[in-house]
Amino acid sequence: MASRDPLIVGRIVGDVVDYFDMAAQLRVMYGNREITNGFELRPSQVENQPTVRITGRRGSLYTLVMVDPDVPSPTNPSQREYLHWMVTDIPDGGDVSRGTEVVAYEKPQPTAGIHRVAFVVFRQAARQAIYAPGWRSNFITRDLAECYGLGAPVAAAYFNCQREGSCGGRRYR
Repeated sequence: MASRDPLIVGRIVGDVVDYFDMAAQLRVMYGNREITNGFELRPSQVENQPTVRITGRRGSLYTLVMVDPDVPSPTNPSQREYLHWMVTDIPDGGDVSRGTEVVAYEKPQPTAGIHRVAFVVFRQAARQAIYAPGWRSNFITRDLAECYGLGAPVAAAYFNCQREGSCGGRRYR
């Protein structure tokens, strides 16, 4: 029986993270549009940093990463994963703006195909220093979690994005 979990269908589980149990709620808003898994947005709609709220365990801190596993194209993801944003020490129930921005937001700008852009959330054991990688290309979310002892993700979501004026390609519904 095939899974109906959109993170599995969209291959976020597999390409970016291993299977995990959701233990927090992640809400991502671009303007007045809340993303849902597989939602399609254009680069012009994701120009500005989204509003992100994480709710899970009272008193917890969270780390958020935003990655594109389809760079430069879904058929040749040789730069998988591209890191668009990283914020740490986000307080439970608080907006991501209350955390520590480690890597500044960079809007997705796909040049070929439909790209998946994933938001992955980890619960931190305590406030800790997490350092920016030396590059954005070839970032590995699993390695970040292992290096800093973050464990499995507690929430994730993704949207699809393609260059302005494009049509066709892979779609998940």
